[in-house]
Amino acid sequence: MRSTGRTRRGLGLTVSALLSTLLAAALLTDPTAAGASSAAVTDYSITVDPDSAGPEIDDAMYGVFYEDINRAADGGLYAELVQNRSFEYGTADNASYTPLTSWAETATGGATGTARVVNDAARLNENNRGYLRLDLRGDGSGTGAGYGVTNSGYNTGIAVQTGKKYDFSVWARTDNPSGTPLTIGLHTASGSTALATPLRATVRGDRWTKYTGTLTARATDTTGRLAVTAGGGGTVRLDMVSLLPRDTYKGRPNGLRKDLAEKIAALKPGFLRFPGGCLVNTGSHRAYEAPDWERKRSYQWKDTVGPVEERPANANFWGYNQSYGLGYYEYFQFAEDIGATPLPVVPALVTGCGQNKATDDPELLRRHIQDTLDLIEFANGPVTSPWGKKRAQMGHPKPFGLDRLEVGNEENLPDAFFERFTEFRAAIEAKHPEITVISNSGPDDSGVTFDRAWELNRAAKVKMVDEHYYNSPRWFLENNNRYDSYDRQGPKVFLGEYASQDNRFGNSLAEAAYMTGLERNADVVKMASYAPLLANEDYVQWRPDLIWFDNAAAWGSTSYETQKLFMNNVGDQVVPSQASATPSLPSGPITGAVGLSTWATSAAYDDVQVTSADGSTLLSDDFSGGDGKWTKATGTGSWQVRDGAYVQSDTAAENTMVTAGDSGWQNYDLKLKATKRAGSEGFLIAFGVKDTGNYYWWNLGGWGNTRSAVEKATDGAKQTMAEDGTKIETGRAYDVRVEVRGRQVTLYLDGKKWGSFTDDKVAEPFRQVVTRDKATGELIVKVVNAQDAAARTRIGLGQGVTVRRTARLTTLQGAPDAVNTATDRPIRPIGSTFDGVDTTFSYTFPANSITFMRIATRK
Repeated sequence: MRSTGRTRRGLGLTVSALLSTLLAAALLTDPTAAGASSAAVTDYSITVDPDSAGPEIDDAMYGVFYEDINRAADGGLYAELVQNRSFEYGTADNASYTPLTSWAETATGGATGTARVVNDAARLNENNRGYLRLDLRGDGSGTGAGYGVTNSGYNTGIAVQTGKKYDFSVWARTDNPSGTPLTIGLHTASGSTALATPLRATVRGDRWTKYTGTLTARATDTTGRLAVTAGGGGTVRLDMVSLLPRDTYKGRPNGLRKDLAEKIAALKPGFLRFPGGCLVNTGSHRAYEAPDWERKRSYQWKDTVGPVEERPANANFWGYNQSYGLGYYEYFQFAEDIGATPLPVVPALVTGCGQNKATDDPELLRRHIQDTLDLIEFANGPVTSPWGKKRAQMGHPKPFGLDRLEVGNEENLPDAFFERFTEFRAAIEAKHPEITVISNSGPDDSGVTFDRAWELNRAAKVKMVDEHYYNSPRWFLENNNRYDSYDRQGPKVFLGEYASQDNRFGNSLAEAAYMTGLERNADVVKMASYAPLLANEDYVQWRPDLIWFDNAAAWGSTSYETQKLFMNNVGDQVVPSQASATPSLPSGPITGAVGLSTWATSAAYDDVQVTSADGSTLLSDDFSGGDGKWTKATGTGSWQVRDGAYVQSDTAAENTMVTAGDSGWQNYDLKLKATKRAGSEGFLIAFGVKDTGNYYWWNLGGWGNTRSAVEKATDGAKQTMAEDGTKIETGRAYDVRVEVRGRQVTLYLDGKKWGSFTDDKVAEPFRQVVTRDKATGELIVKVVNAQDAAARTRIGLGQGVTVRRTARLTTLQGAPDAVNTATDRPIRPIGSTFDGVDTTFSYTFPANSITFMRIATRK
């Protein structure tokens, strides 16, 4: 998962406009056709060749990618209900955090005291360094007088259900010779209603001891607060205040939230990739140890195993704290519980996600390589080995069966990455030749980094390469054949992260259409996983996401239903098939106005000229007469004419587009001067502007001034058309020229050709693939119809095949703008049967639908 940049924001816009314009011909009427749901119908054909054998499909073809983003671990899949349970929060995690974030001081019966988080020699252990010190004055006069703290949990509070049991634990010590009484209670946010009968315990002795008990909820509530109150005088120290539901997934101690785990398990994933993502390879690669106790570290697996109270906290790349209560042991156990192959990812000592720094420390590199060898031993080693013994001590004597491992994640420095990857690979293959070592190709589907990474991977005969990309729905409709031309003898592809840029059903239709191409190329694409997996609706750093949740409920997005349909109906082998294309898809020249924009940067523009291909002037503006020709379209930037130039001066403002001209302009040249004045990026030149969600822009000095690219926005979602490593200098005036001819665009910077592209790919809305389920003998005909017209389709299953007349169908259908929410699921699978199957038959696939048709056959 890469860090959020300008191309990944603003993804809540509609995709219906895209999907409704994909078809522009052949409208027929067939209101009686089976499966028809619209008066508009387009005719297609699908021809299946059952006598030919396509590629075998691996059992691990589809899986899930788990990253601790959007509070996916603490406050998410990890069942712990107490936030900041070990008082380790700090500004290293988030500028707003303090060691008492999510805690509030409370007093009853007139008692007083002070509460502060301390890091001194009295700590619980070296890794768990902060603890809560309560200095009790014991001067309360009321009944049940006490002083303590209350925890607010996540979202609206701690969610409990009537009759359910919740296991409480705390580590504590006291200097009071007679002991310190503790009262542990659950109550509503207002404090007016007790949600459970309080627990009582007495802390004795000035050494750390764990105290436990169970609370049984007597009401259902989502606003709960956990109160820990101490009585008497003296000093009591508390750490690792925990409340875990007894009812975790599979009943595991230190377990997983049941409803989320069950939703993941229902996908029947072939693999579980973990733990990321950007948190794998960002921050320091050094250990958590004296003298600096580094709090911004890459994810290092040894930090995350052993007793939870001995696991150090870490700053999460996504802007919060990660407790490591959910660690490598729990990941391996979860993979086993859901029948998935574990796929861990380890840091390669080259940071990504915008940090882009290679650590040059041979000794540190050797340590990380050894850590990786130790990880394999932890997963697979006998109980007589040091790390196999550790696994057994944690409760799993049997090996986990690790057979693949990935080194690195989305590194933007391909040569530096590959130099280090080669050392990892050599060490792993020398000792564990049974392990497939997976490389990657950077954070995008194309470009300089992608090309160089693939060049290195091919030359080294790497077994598998991880590709990541997040693109517009149109891109997915246009690129169904992406893997058709990949070298069948080269490295295999692991599509480790992909998604269309929104959570509407139109996005899911585009993703489904693309997945038919993945299956068709199952000899090249060996694994694929949508990303990210989880999102807590109150802590979102990234969207779209597969599964959404709050503190009490979980629901699958429309893409979840799509992935589940594919993952539960993969088949074992591709059966060759062909389909006709959609007739008369729209074409024509690129049309639109022009625009200027900035992102976290101040820039000045001058001498803007737009001329048509015949030389006539469409626009000429040196801003001597003000900015009356321009319209502020997006963003909140500060645009003013200054010193004869049009200046956007707010370096914090993003997407500050102004536009001029006519949306019908075509075949023109745009020329201007642009100067970066201050800020973190360069400047953006827009053309082909139809509206605020549909345009092209030349993003010069984007992504923190690390590269430049032309991006096409369709209903707000973007795709890259061309890119290179150009960076923009502050204070330098650049001559910019964009030449638009038909669907061909050529770009010049300071008189030199920067690049060009032709935007002529067809966004085909009708896609299909056929696979065979060897266990049942069924053909699985998978059809995606991503358009507003029904698809009346003649299906030929070949000669010499006997078919059962009745096929089993599962259909997802709905409006392209439909979104699944906590309270409404308009997109859900509908099962049905169709009784008209023959060796040749017709079926009309509904508009905006995904249909899986299982047909029983025999020779």
